[in-house]
Amino acid sequence: MRKTLKKLLSFGLSLALLGASLTSVAASSAGMDETYNYDVWGEAIPSQAGYTADRAVSGSDIGAGSFDTPSDIFFAGDDTLYIADTKNDRIVAADKELTHSTGIYDSFIMPDGSPTKLNMPKGVYVSDYTGYIYIADSENERVLVSAMDRNVVLEIKMPASELYTAPTFKPQRVLADKAGNIYVVLGNITTGAAMFSPKGEFMGFYGSNRVQPTAEMIGSIIRRIFLTEEKRLLRTRNVPTGITGFDIDGDFIYTCTASSTQKTDTVKKLNAAGKNIFADKDVNFGDNKPMYDASRNILMAPAITDIDISADGCINCLDYTTGRIFQYDDECGLLFIVGAKSDQLGGFSSAAAVESCGDRLYVADSVKDTITVFRETSFGAAVHEANSLYNAGYYEEALEPWYEVLRHDGSYRRANLGVASALLRKGDYKGAMKYAKLAGSPEIYNKAFEGYRREFIRSHFTAIVLTLTGASAAAVLMHRRKKRRISRKEK
Repeated sequence: MRKTLKKLLSFGLSLALLGASLTSVAASSAGMDETYNYDVWGEAIPSQAGYTADRAVSGSDIGAGSFDTPSDIFFAGDDTLYIADTKNDRIVAADKELTHSTGIYDSFIMPDGSPTKLNMPKGVYVSDYTGYIYIADSENERVLVSAMDRNVVLEIKMPASELYTAPTFKPQRVLADKAGNIYVVLGNITTGAAMFSPKGEFMGFYGSNRVQPTAEMIGSIIRRIFLTEEKRLLRTRNVPTGITGFDIDGDFIYTCTASSTQKTDTVKKLNAAGKNIFADKDVNFGDNKPMYDASRNILMAPAITDIDISADGCINCLDYTTGRIFQYDDECGLLFIVGAKSDQLGGFSSAAAVESCGDRLYVADSVKDTITVFRETSFGAAVHEANSLYNAGYYEEALEPWYEVLRHDGSYRRANLGVASALLRKGDYKGAMKYAKLAGSPEIYNKAFEGYRREFIRSHFTAIVLTLTGASAAAVLMHRRKKRRISRKEK
């Protein structure tokens, strides 16, 4: 009987464990298709959607014929969207609503009057300062700088410089700063973006990534100390990963890398001197932990392939691995996670580029040959309003918008953090402690606790003094009585 009972218990336990494991797998798989965010412990939890997929637009939908491997998109200052339609050897311009094409750029006139055509352009940028269109004309191994009437003003080819040692010149992305300096992301280049003057003179490399430190690399450095010079020359060197995408916002250039193994410099904010403002921030761009895809039985480590900076300063990071957009505020606080690896609307087969315009996000898919448009939800609008006020230092003004956010999603960490900060500024220390605890912010909690302690002492000062005085008097009296008892016993 006991053996039978043990077998039944063992069988029941096995079923329970199997059920738990299946539930775990199902949850991991479902997480790929549901809207989620991260809690104070860094765990993925369901969350309200900040954006919703509106529609996916093909080249035929805007009257430009089918796209073929669109690799890059860019919004100019007049809200015209430019699309690098790579395998069609052209740049397509469209209106913000993506209802019709406003121009096709496939052939240009060189300064000497000769015609030229694009060959697999992979990047496009239009400068509000120069008025020029910049094209990373990859297979022609050049960058074209042209007026909008298609007259080329500058052609940049492989630099004849000792600093440039790569055997090829394959532009992938291009942009220009307000001074007219040109930055080019090149294929198979790990030393940063190539930088050129407004006249096309090579100025060196900008914003190279740091080498990812590993135990193996540290061990190799130690071993090199004891090697001869000849053996040192024969050893391979550790090199950083290359930049895959970038964007410019004012005086800062933001870069990203699509390496799924790189943890250092995944996303950078570079000043004019090339210093990374984000270097000291403890932020995981993309998922905190690799997501598990049950359908393919693989772990999906983040690979940030493109980056966009919204007009309000939000940082949109496009993860090629999961097909998701991770949106952060300008202090690297995670706001929303949008999209998925999926055949459905709002999902991507091969997410290539991301752009923002107003309350919308746009993502190019180089396999589906579409541009997907995401619209901001009411929840997203509430978060953006509150976050803009908060980051501008208007903590109390942001209080009611943050409460509105919490009415939609009570576990939204940024809202709890915002409410805690606002209540701290208002002097509501008890309330600030409550929301700081919910937000997992020991810094705000400690400040609120100090304020609460000061306030408590101030309001109960008389009672505290009387209590301490009474306690001291009682202690003195008890001490005297004890001494008297001792002296009596001694007598």
